[in-house]
Amino acid sequence: MNFSHQLKDNKAIEAVAMAAQNLKLESYIVGGFVRDLILNRPSKDIDFVCVGSGIELAQKTAQLLGERQVTIFKNFGTANIQLSDFELEFVGARKESYRNDSRKPIVEDGTLEDDQQRRDFTINALAISLNKNNYGELLDPFGGVKHLSERTIKTPLAPDITFSDDPLRMMRAIRFASQLNFDIEAETYEAISRNKERLKIVSMERITDELNKIILSPIPSYGFKLLFQSGLLKEFFPEMVALHGVEYQDNKAHKDNFYHTLQVLDNVSKVSNDLWLRWAAILHDIAKPATKRFDKEIGWTFHGHEDKGARMTPGIFRRMKLPMNEKMEFVQKLVRLHLRPIALVKEVTDSAIRRLLFEAGNDSEALMMLCRADITSKNNEKVAKYLKNFEKVQQKMIEVEEKDQIRNFQPPIAGDEIMTIFDVTPSRIIGDIKDQIKEAILEGTIKNNREEAYELMLKIAAQKGLILK
Repeated sequence: MNFSHQLKDNKAIEAVAMAAQNLKLESYIVGGFVRDLILNRPSKDIDFVCVGSGIELAQKTAQLLGERQVTIFKNFGTANIQLSDFELEFVGARKESYRNDSRKPIVEDGTLEDDQQRRDFTINALAISLNKNNYGELLDPFGGVKHLSERTIKTPLAPDITFSDDPLRMMRAIRFASQLNFDIEAETYEAISRNKERLKIVSMERITDELNKIILSPIPSYGFKLLFQSGLLKEFFPEMVALHGVEYQDNKAHKDNFYHTLQVLDNVSKVSNDLWLRWAAILHDIAKPATKRFDKEIGWTFHGHEDKGARMTPGIFRRMKLPMNEKMEFVQKLVRLHLRPIALVKEVTDSAIRRLLFEAGNDSEALMMLCRADITSKNNEKVAKYLKNFEKVQQKMIEVEEKDQIRNFQPPIAGDEIMTIFDVTPSRIIGDIKDQIKEAILEGTIKNNREEAYELMLKIAAQKGLILK
């Protein structure tokens, strides 16, 4: 199999091939770019391996491309060139060995064959020659092309060796399976279960990076089922594993909240690629195990799981090295509010809609996406009925927002102005006046404008003994 025709119009690859010839270095394209070329998938990253110095090859390539900047990682023997269309990575061929307590390899210079053996999966061990005598020829020592056609993830060496050497490869196996909708070969998958505890030597940042890629895959539930069934998920996300299972009492059972969560996640993924909205789907019921109670009259309850889940969110984000900023606050808000629109389905009042708009703010559309996704049932008629009622809630939200402009609510009269009008210093009375004005607007007692807010302020102030300056 030869790919010279597919490579001929790529100026970056031509420059690398010319640089390698000038330096008399064997050079190859390896890994994901080759895999995606065969799968006809777009790829922006091109990895090059040479038998010699990858840094020298990068520097020579940069000259031929017009003195492009080279980023050098001397300790790792690698280099990087950023182009507008591609990111080029360079490394010298090497072989690796590992210690039991670290996923940092002991590295030695090696051949292309050594380099291919150290790759994680056969589909990533493919190489295309850039050498003059066999330019464009595919080198496939482990049957990667066959595994691509079979849609199978398999390690080039014995999987126990591959995963024990670098346990992050277990996460990567599931990530590739989820992204590409591939199967994991049976022995490879069994080795993940056998080696799952080795994941402890991998940093949480690296684990979470792979997890986020699984979450962003087209059908993320597939990846989560593989993580759960292999035992990997319990190693780093026990709160999600705790959702699994159904408990019976007095012949009454609750739904399996793990599989419900995965269905909600898939539902969200059909309408949004937003990573943090997908995280909100993952965490929306995370506190159900902690709030589960059995009531003889009504069966299983999970009262307050939305509030407890919101309180749990920062701790989960912190432990998993997710950003502790507005992204976390967005997820926390949606977890806390995810039951509110569902409650409105039964009785849609302007006051309740105003309060929801006030609390959700600019995230109200995202909240409604999550809530629609949360309607899961084997009864299609029931789902259709709920979704139809949700249309009414959303329409009412549009009408109320147009009329009252609550979403980005700012008090018509600020606290500083109240203090100036009555010539008083900061005190609880100022906060009380502001709160009562806000409540009056949310309840619809007054309109959201300065004139009516000013009149109400004067009445409240008089009741509290304040007089105008």
